[in-house]
Amino acid sequence: MSLLASYEYCRALHRQHGRSYYLATRLLPAWKRRHVHALYGFTRYTDDIVDRIDTGCDGDAQYRARRLDAWSARFRAGLAGEGTGTDPILPAVLHTIAVFGLPLADFDAFLTSMRMDLTKRRYSDYPALLEYMEGSAAVIGTMMLPILLAEDRRRGPAAERLAAAREPARQLGLGFQLTNFIRDVAEDLQRDRVYLPQRDLDRFGVSRTDLAAGSANAAVRELVAFEIGRARDHYRAAEPGIELLPPVSRRCIRLAATVYGGILVEIERHGYDVLSRRAVVPRRRRLAAVVQQLGHPA
Repeated sequence: MSLLASYEYCRALHRQHGRSYYLATRLLPAWKRRHVHALYGFTRYTDDIVDRIDTGCDGDAQYRARRLDAWSARFRAGLAGEGTGTDPILPAVLHTIAVFGLPLADFDAFLTSMRMDLTKRRYSDYPALLEYMEGSAAVIGTMMLPILLAEDRRRGPAAERLAAAREPARQLGLGFQLTNFIRDVAEDLQRDRVYLPQRDLDRFGVSRTDLAAGSANAAVRELVAFEIGRARDHYRAAEPGIELLPPVSRRCIRLAATVYGGILVEIERHGYDVLSRRAVVPRRRRLAAVVQQLGHPA
């Protein structure tokens, strides 16, 4: 597959599955946008391997583990210059890694967390969940950072700015991931996963039966409100890093944070009931956020 076709494949994958992120990338210049699509394509494809629960062999953890091993091996072979064959994603992601010198440790951490998803179903407390989220979310922020900080396609970000923005980028990744976990409680339970920490469930008196119900009881609503507060702590910790971004990236990340944070607002608007419906930010609010950012001084 040609490099151009690989980037287009990743863009189409992003457009199909990542509505909030994809909308935000429209505010980036085209030369940055395609690299963001490449990273999304890599992470989405990997996540799909471990998340599939179709009937037949895809529901078997050992089969999915073999698929993940094979995908990881192809990725590392590509890094070693052994070619990409007909893979539609690898040419784009390998090119993006090379252009921006992205740290391979972030990709290793991501693949490690994806492997955890094959067998780990519960997390005892928030530090334990953060250990998983380090690879599944925080490193997504740090992968993106060199792309977002670049002033133009010929000049990478200064080391000082990269270092200053690293922790806020991690925090934004954590905020996005925890938002997903709060919104997707019912969907994750269908995969026999509970990402909200067991200590928090115990604190609010929430059982697995409560989470499997068709609607949220008072205890579940209190738990969700608590986790929303925790997610917003991550968003607040990310704010200083947004101001370090060049104008061509700042609006994009502001929009992503606004739209994704809007999921939490929707959950609040519906009384913290994440079991009876999946919270979605209405299209009119997403478009209003775009207009707001277009009118916002860079």
